[in-house]
Amino acid sequence: MQVPSGVETWLSDVRAALGDNHVRANLVTNAVRRTIADGIDLFDDGTAFVRTGDIPAMWLRDSTAQVRPLLAAAHHGDVADLLIAVNRRQLRYITIDPYANAFNAEPNNAGYHRDFDDQSPWVWERKYELDSAAWVFDLAARIYATTGRTHHLDDTWIAAVQAMVELWRVEQDHASSGYRFVRPGVPPHDTLSHDGYGSPVDTTGLVWSGFRPSDDSCIFGNLVPSNAFAAVALEKTTALLSQVAASDAIADECTNLAAQIRAGIADHAVIDIAGRGRVYAYEVDGFGHSVAQDDANIPSLLALPYLGWCGPDDDTYRRTRDYVLSQTNPFYVAGKFAAGVGSAHTPPNNVWPLALAMQGLTSTSAVERATLLTVLEATTADTGYMHESFDVNDDALFTRPWFSWADMTYVDLVLATLGMSPSVDW
Repeated sequence: MQVPSGVETWLSDVRAALGDNHVRANLVTNAVRRTIADGIDLFDDGTAFVRTGDIPAMWLRDSTAQVRPLLAAAHHGDVADLLIAVNRRQLRYITIDPYANAFNAEPNNAGYHRDFDDQSPWVWERKYELDSAAWVFDLAARIYATTGRTHHLDDTWIAAVQAMVELWRVEQDHASSGYRFVRPGVPPHDTLSHDGYGSPVDTTGLVWSGFRPSDDSCIFGNLVPSNAFAAVALEKTTALLSQVAASDAIADECTNLAAQIRAGIADHAVIDIAGRGRVYAYEVDGFGHSVAQDDANIPSLLALPYLGWCGPDDDTYRRTRDYVLSQTNPFYVAGKFAAGVGSAHTPPNNVWPLALAMQGLTSTSAVERATLLTVLEATTADTGYMHESFDVNDDALFTRPWFSWADMTYVDLVLATLGMSPSVDW
């Protein structure tokens, strides 16, 4: 689609604020323009499809993160219109299949793999990831908070909220759920164990998730950062429901579910790590087992302040951040050109620009932010864009030639250094 004039005006303001830092100004401009011009299709029904980059599908999570920095330009009416168009399509997708994580622009049966006999032709992939809808509801709330507009808070939004609350209630007791994911002949991370149901989890108030935001399967389905984000999204949704005169029953369900998730995290997801103290676990099963790590993909433990769960100076978060950004975290990597969080989703010596940008977005140190921006800008392999991941000793060894989420999270970090980020207020 054509880049809205409001975006171009805003980009001019950003470039002016960056002064003579032409490298940074060009990276920001290129990232925003490519995300919109090459990545977004606007439809006559007033919705917008956002492809994730080099894969022709729309992830609920990625699409939200791809447009989130544009909230800084939402005082321009055409930018607000675009954000609403994206959110309206996301909400419609949830009503089609609340278990799905990625969708097609049309009902054409396209997809990575057809995993269910009754899979909707709209669905690209049906990996159930708790964070997917949380991103959508968070965007709906941010649009309202930024613009005051309620065009997207219609009957489809209410139907999507109801569908997800009902699903999340079911998945608080996953043993009673009918969701099963089996993909034959693939690595273990691409399917669910225990005959497709995943490893057993106890009922704790937490909501089960089959897959992480990396699209890799969970070890223990109570994925802590995704639960934290779901609680925040539910609380924001409760506040929004009063704006559209929805029934009190829906708001009460959101409030109660959020409170149960918060209690579940407090009771089951804070663990002891030797030399680190009490920190957040990445995954727990409710039976006393936990996964102590973090992953580059968001929601992550590193991203908790960005998600609205806590402030960057929260004691438990600070201890968690210290272990995430250390060799204690099995997915922390360090090399000649960079050090940060990687993922099991990519080669073991690779760091993710997404995680480097998130480290900056959750930092209270201007020096740390500036250092991370310099690292990001020096490791594009001369392509002018961020990548999914790169080898910490050779940035020319990267994955994904176009990963728009990484581009736009870099943009958000640049905005944070200018005091213009819609995501950071510290």
